[in-house]
Amino acid sequence: MIIGDQIRLRAIEKEDLPSFVKWLNDPEVRRGLELIMPLSLAEEEEWFTNMLKRSPFEHPLAIEIQPDLKKEDWIFVGNCGFIGIDWQNRLAEMGIHIGEKAYWNQGFGTKALLLLMKHGFKNLNLHRLWLRVFETNQRAIRSYEKAGFTLEGKYREAQYLEGKYVDVMIMSVLRTEWQDT
Repeated sequence: MIIGDQIRLRAIEKEDLPSFVKWLNDPEVRRGLELIMPLSLAEEEEWFTNMLKRSPFEHPLAIEIQPDLKKEDWIFVGNCGFIGIDWQNRLAEMGIHIGEKAYWNQGFGTKALLLLMKHGFKNLNLHRLWLRVFETNQRAIRSYEKAGFTLEGKYREAQYLEGKYVDVMIMSVLRTEWQDT
């Protein structure tokens, strides 16, 4: 387990899959993701089986939060992880998803992102972390900027989303720019 301030990252378990299906079938949650088709539990189970065959460094991690410091309760709210780690060049794409809408806009996504960045830079010795975000996902862009990411460029009108083409922004942070908190 990777532990931070009111955040912990753990391995995803098969018991988590119904939550993912619920979240990923919610159009509001899915709006920031590339998914456009409804998702079944069977498809999510197949994804889980295939995910376990990949490198453990690229297994997504479940995000659990502790919203009330006076209680020991931890709530599963989403996932994050590294995609396509390039060990030679020490870089990886990052992804994050908060599915539990009751915990949006409370800083938990930024905290999870910062904890994953710390893991990438300190434990995996990565040099560059990057991500993609739709220009329409202003909440995510603000979170990424708070975490230290800067805009690198964009793929113009690269994603067809809700009846129109939107730009896909590319953001990154280098280890030398990262502030360990």
